[in-house]
Amino acid sequence: METERGVTTGEQSFDRRIEPFRTELLAYCYRMLGSAHDAEDLVQDTYLRAWRARAQYDETRSSLRTWLYRIATNVCLTALEVRGRRPLPSGLVAAADPLGPFVRGEHAAWLQPVPDSLLNAADPADRGTLRLAFAAALQHLSARQRGALILRDVLSFSGAETADILGTTLVSVNSSLQRARARVKEAGVPQERVSEPSESEQRAWVERYMKAFELADVEGLKQLLTDDVIMEMPPMLNWFAGRGNYGLFMGWVFTAAGKDWQLKEVTANGGQPGFAAYRRDGDGYAMHTLQIFTVTHQGIARNSVFQDPDVFATFGLAARLDAQGRPS
Repeated sequence: METERGVTTGEQSFDRRIEPFRTELLAYCYRMLGSAHDAEDLVQDTYLRAWRARAQYDETRSSLRTWLYRIATNVCLTALEVRGRRPLPSGLVAAADPLGPFVRGEHAAWLQPVPDSLLNAADPADRGTLRLAFAAALQHLSARQRGALILRDVLSFSGAETADILGTTLVSVNSSLQRARARVKEAGVPQERVSEPSESEQRAWVERYMKAFELADVEGLKQLLTDDVIMEMPPMLNWFAGRGNYGLFMGWVFTAAGKDWQLKEVTANGGQPGFAAYRRDGDGYAMHTLQIFTVTHQGIARNSVFQDPDVFATFGLAARLDAQGRPS
């Protein structure tokens, strides 16, 4: 049967059947690529390919979900052949002097955060594997190792299903999985879910940080940090560790960029709290940085600071605010 627009009821039914998988496929492509923008593009490509190949789907051979993941995996593996990995500065170079000159990572493609607005239907049990630390650890793996680890340990596909999705053998999957687990462990990210404060507790830590930031209170900021806190700022290669170095850098920030700021709360990567920082500029405020925090029971352990227009656009952040903090 054909509808008024020339689309058959069978085609409409196919659309309805595959649509519920869109958000989890977006999370999968993000884990594989480390970029929200790339992930959105690859999910679109996945759905286009699925639509074109809909007549080839055989429900007696695999579930619709497994079939879609096979398509998405092929799309991701092809993209990774061209785009390579997306590190963070702390995984690329040695720590720097917090008062030293900025060094831009020329031609580097950096790991990017993903706004929670794109992940609103993601399984809460999987949100820990969306954290920036886990996404950064995945960047140390080969493309097929990433696929094996995510499909087996995050998405709980069986070994046979994972081999089918990756188009390889069970022996190859098990080998890739073993290597991937070892590399992630070396990167300091445990496989099991780490106990962390509730999202409300994490937000409370960051709200206190925001108040101190608005007051340009460096000592107040330092009291909220762990001893081994890390700050990194892609696209700059500079990063540093320790409460003292953090305080030195923030003192420089308030001297160089002023003490009049507007802050807008955000959440990213499955519940990580953060904010967009706008600095005073004329009669309004100009977008400065997006800051995403890793919070432990002991305090703020990492601040990942992004200064990338593509990231700002993904989060829907206005380029300027007026004097009252409204988009202008």
